Amino acid sequence: MLYPILVVEDDAKIARIVKVYLEGAGFQVRHFDRGKDALEAASREKMLLALLDLMLPDMSGEEVCLRLKEVDANLPIIMLTAKASEEERVAGFALGADDYVVKPFSPRELVFRVKAVLKRFEKGDLTGTEVMSFNGGKLVLDGRSYQASRGGQVVRLTPTEFKLLFALASTPYRVFSRSELVEKALGYQFEGYERSVDAHIKNIRRKIEDDPQNPALIQTIYGVGYRFSGKRDEKAPLA
Repeated sequence: MLYPILVVEDDAKIARIVKVYLEGAGFQVRHFDRGKDALEAASREKMLLALLDLMLPDMSGEEVCLRLKEVDANLPIIMLTAKASEEERVAGFALGADDYVVKPFSPRELVFRVKAVLKRFEKGDLTGTEVMSFNGGKLVLDGRSYQASRGGQVVRLTPTEFKLLFALASTPYRVFSRSELVEKALGYQFEGYERSVDAHIKNIRRKIEDDPQNPALIQTIYGVGYRFSGKRDEKAPLA
């Protein structure tokens, strides 16, 4: 049996439409219009995914996102917002958000995005699920467990971040366009996807680079996209 989707939205009309379409797609829904009530529900019952409005009457959506991740670090979260600048996306992804949907949105597109995010959280669909090691073991990527380590320490990457990094690292020095990366990591294109890729890359750099402002592993090829410049080790560490 599927766990319910947590909908945190204070606009009754939007919440009603979202609920109807999600239930029509076969999902169960738990709706709350206040962040505090949603957090209490998430602490009592496991949720499949959270749809989270950024503007709530009692607390910010960013705070709710952070606290939901404290309750369940693996909970997929899609933020609903009237606008999403690159800075807002970067901040949201850093807190643990997995996608953004900008209002007004198509309910059918929202259901599609929910399914796409859930698919990304299904482990085992990476191409070539081997362990890859780079720069003398300084960076290790395990495609079987979606785990990355830097200098022997585990790096907490979201599934989307891991897929982006894994895609880049699978073919060192190859330049990937943003469109190619979003297809590999997200599985679909959407308005503003380029800014989302940039936001994810910024967060990945913050987690794996010695100097995120002067990245040595993930390099920007202006006007084209990104490439991974780590040197792959001949032998990966034993699992």
